[in-house]
Amino acid sequence: MPQWAFEAVRPVVRRLSRICWKLKHYGTENIPSSGGLIIAANHQTYFDPFWISIPVNRPVRYLAWKEAFDWPLVGKIITFLGAWPLQVEGSDPAAIRRSLHWLRCGGVLVIFPEGARSTAEGTITHFKAGAARLALEANVPILPVTIRGANHVWPRNQFLPRLGNVEIIYHKLQQIEPCSGEETRRCARRQTALLARTIQSALIDEQRA
Repeated sequence: MPQWAFEAVRPVVRRLSRICWKLKHYGTENIPSSGGLIIAANHQTYFDPFWISIPVNRPVRYLAWKEAFDWPLVGKIITFLGAWPLQVEGSDPAAIRRSLHWLRCGGVLVIFPEGARSTAEGTITHFKAGAARLALEANVPILPVTIRGANHVWPRNQFLPRLGNVEIIYHKLQQIEPCSGEETRRCARRQTALLARTIQSALIDEQRA
C-alpha cells in the first residue's frame, strides 16, 4: 500500500474510531518525527495497528504472527498494510534482517511483544525480548504504547467488535543501552521487563479509576 493511500485512509479511520469507540490518544508529543523507531504495545484487538498508527505521520511497518497471513481476510489486509511475517517461536533470520534494514533506514516498526492478543480482561501476558534485541542491534529507541479499553470492545472470546471507549497512551522514549559489562541477552531481558512495567502502569491506572 503506497504512503499516499495511508494518508488518505488515516482521517477516515480516525473519524470512524472516534464515533464508534470514542478513541483518544495521549502523549503523542513523545512520537519522534524522524529516525528509526520501534513502537512496542500491548495487544488487545485486531484494530490495534490502525489505532496506534493514526498519529504517526511517517511510513510504518508491522511485524505480525506468521500464521495470521494464512487467514482468509485478515491475511490479505495485513499484507496490504505492509505487515511482515514473523515466526513467534524460535529464531526468524529473514524477518530480523528485514526489520533491521528498515530501522537503520529511519523507518518505524510496530511490534506486539506478547506475540498474541492479551486476555479478555486486558491483563498483559509474557513479553518476549525481540523488540529490545532489535532496538539494541539497530541502535534505535523504543516507544512504549499502552492500549486500554479495547479488550471490552473486542475480547478474544467475541466474534465481532462492539461499541466502547478506547485510549492509546504513548509513553516517553526508552533508549536501550547495556550497562557496563552487561551481555546483550541480559540487557534485552532487563529492558523487556522495564517495557512491560511501563505499559502495565497505564493499565493499573485504568483499574484504579
